[in-house]
Amino acid sequence: MTFDEARALMHEWVSSDALRVHMEAVSVCVGAYAERLDPGDAERWRVAALLHDFDYERFPTLGDHPFKGVAELERLGVDEDIRTAILGHADFSGVPRETPMAKALYACDELAGFIVACCKVRPNGIGDLEPKSVKKKLKDKAFAAAVNRDDITRGFTELGPVCGEQDPLVFGTQHISTCIQALRADRERLGI
Repeated sequence: MTFDEARALMHEWVSSDALRVHMEAVSVCVGAYAERLDPGDAERWRVAALLHDFDYERFPTLGDHPFKGVAELERLGVDEDIRTAILGHADFSGVPRETPMAKALYACDELAGFIVACCKVRPNGIGDLEPKSVKKKLKDKAFAAAVNRDDITRGFTELGPVCGEQDPLVFGTQHISTCIQALRADRERLGI
């Protein structure tokens, strides 16, 4: 599946602008890691990220999402690595995150949503957002309370070694910076 085909499918299944922006933001962040770790396969990584929540609007319950979407992707002939990465973004699926693509998707999912939330309360949006501001907001449990901070920590802990960094604290800051920079480069389209 090409990225344009994935975007068309996402638009067919998702009407919520907020959910579309979330999926696009995750795709931008995962794309930054794909360019670094697997540039020849970057489009597949971006497809996985773009479609990770495409079934959520139709099937919001834990027993259905992301399983219904992955079944549709299998019907459409989308490759197993993409489907497995999508399943792995949900801890409750029981599917382990073994590939760099799957680890990047998991690491970027909650963090991208959190960064977008940070942008909404800043006069310049992502324009002057720095990792230290994101880290400060992460400590404020009342801010973007629905974002799972444990998932963010687990995400950068899993992705760090793939990127050559064993210290989770060091990589956490690098990860936030990578996502901010990727989102900043696409800020006009994303509206952040």
